Amino acid sequence: MSDFNYRQKAEAQGYPLTEYILHRIKMLHEAGEPPRTLFAACPNSLTVIKAALRAAKRNHAPILFAATLNQVDLDKGYTGMTQKIFVDTVRIEAESIHFTGPVIIAVDHGGPWLKDLQTLEKWPEKKAMDAVKKSFEASVDAGYDLIHVDPTVDIFLPQGETIAIETVAQRTVELIAHIEAYRQRTQAAPISYEVGTEEVHGGLADESVFDRFLMLLKDGLHKKNLNNVWPCFIVGKVGTDLHTTLFDTEVARNLTTKVASFNSAIKGHYTDDVSNPEAYPLSGMGAANVGPEFTVSEYNGLMEAEGLETTLFRKGRIARISEISKKLEEAVVNSGRWKKWLQPEEKHLAFDDLSQERKHWLTQTGCRYIWQNPEVLVAREILFDNLNRNGIDAETIVLTPIEHAMDKYFTAFNLVNLNNKL
Repeated sequence: MSDFNYRQKAEAQGYPLTEYILHRIKMLHEAGEPPRTLFAACPNSLTVIKAALRAAKRNHAPILFAATLNQVDLDKGYTGMTQKIFVDTVRIEAESIHFTGPVIIAVDHGGPWLKDLQTLEKWPEKKAMDAVKKSFEASVDAGYDLIHVDPTVDIFLPQGETIAIETVAQRTVELIAHIEAYRQRTQAAPISYEVGTEEVHGGLADESVFDRFLMLLKDGLHKKNLNNVWPCFIVGKVGTDLHTTLFDTEVARNLTTKVASFNSAIKGHYTDDVSNPEAYPLSGMGAANVGPEFTVSEYNGLMEAEGLETTLFRKGRIARISEISKKLEEAVVNSGRWKKWLQPEEKHLAFDDLSQERKHWLTQTGCRYIWQNPEVLVAREILFDNLNRNGIDAETIVLTPIEHAMDKYFTAFNLVNLNNKL
């Protein structure tokens, strides 16, 4: 990677890159600097990857990419990338703009049945666990820095029943032990870990269960002779989910205090469009994931570009229009992935029976699943060609709103110019 100097510093001090940055942030804070929260972008498209690197370079800050197995995996996910392709893509894009700041590559929500295909096809436990282990091995081979081990879903439980925290801990230990055995066998570099989930089905929303999980995890790792392995991030339910935007500072502070004695930090998920991002570092949050918000930003950028295209068409300056908005909606509907986000009262409705507002939201949100759809790629190519031929930089029009959304987090999380101090 182009961040070799930072990796060299981390290795010299005996840390993996992620933990080195967290350690430096802690030291800086103890020396009187403001607290900081790492910003993690969900790389749901090549455009988001480009925007994140450009924003990180402009802000002179580290960037963390947290990729789900739906996005990036051995089957190429919905981004069209394996773990190796993903890492190589990030490296090449960073080099293309000469970004030499720290880049953390991570698995997000790695666990059985968290890949949509496994749930749809109802894979048995062993098959699902084995697939996750293979995915983790590929992540180690590709040079990932951080793996989120998240076995908090069990599709075979009766509806409404929460998975036993003992099962979550046992599967977490099993997966970490597998990664460590594979890493040592292949002489790969040390990996950092993230555990837990913000989802209610994981059982970690209740603080007493949260405490029990930590003790079971510590005991389980000890029994596997993995006393030197401990997650740097523990995911906490801090008030945010797909449909809420208020970060709960009181809960965050309580959880931060709990994990501090374990030398861990709390990581927040579903930080998209959160109304009080500046409260994250003040509450001691170690990192926060943002994802769907950038799909919306990319969609909005494409709609801005399509508006310019329509104007050019009316002026007779292009021969045909891309129909990008129409192609996006058709692709989202045909994918069936929009059904995943329906509210209970909408489950029986066809897409066309939903309100215009809901159809628009589902299209925006669902675009990340179909950016690689051939018809969408063709429409995008036509759109960009139409604008570029008329002296308009189409890619910049689409990148800019994503970068603007990311700048908000770099600023609120006190990350601007951090690279100078790492």
